[in-house]
Amino acid sequence: MTATIPPPRTANLLPVRQLSRTEDGEQLPALMWYAGPGWRMISSAVLGGGIGERAWVLNAQVAHGYRRTDPGRHLKQLADEAGAHGIGVGLMTAADVRAYVHAEDGGTEAVVTAGVRIRGWAASPAEEKPVPVEPGTINIIAALPVPLSDSALVNAVATATEAKVQALLDVGYDCSGTPTDAVCIAARTARPGDDVHAFAGPRSLWGARLARSVYNAVRGALTWQ
Repeated sequence: MTATIPPPRTANLLPVRQLSRTEDGEQLPALMWYAGPGWRMISSAVLGGGIGERAWVLNAQVAHGYRRTDPGRHLKQLADEAGAHGIGVGLMTAADVRAYVHAEDGGTEAVVTAGVRIRGWAASPAEEKPVPVEPGTINIIAALPVPLSDSALVNAVATATEAKVQALLDVGYDCSGTPTDAVCIAARTARPGDDVHAFAGPRSLWGARLARSVYNAVRGALTWQ
């Protein structure tokens, strides 16, 4: 996988780089955030999910009809090829990640890629059969410049999800998302003397800023559809 460094499109927290690779004769892009040390992340990603110290985030585009049954291993391989070190987060999507949108509000930042061809409501009246893990189609990566407690990180995921749904509805999509959306929220690791924020709901200081940055990034990404 090779990297190109485009002109800066972000502020300070999420300087993503565009990567490129060839798989089965197809040229496929990816986004990489080399975050480095000093970050705690919460994610629903198949690689590096949960809560913990993370050093990078990869959002890799895969071919439509992706059928590999080892997405975690695949993402780790791609991250290794991109020169990522340590433990990180790996996301997948069939959407064109080159059309990513970045938004910032009050020091929080969000980078979103979106594809909504398959979408619906979370609470469906029909029972769904389990399906193999597939790449998500709305991927949200957000960063806050302050430390958050574990509960606040969970709260931040809820806030980002609410903002995503609000953007979908405002753009005109009658849905709450796609079946395979993924999210990653990063916050600074606490240092001695730091104020660790206990709340990240939409009416808290940092939660409100997170909601606006995610909303604007999701809305912008959806307008490309």
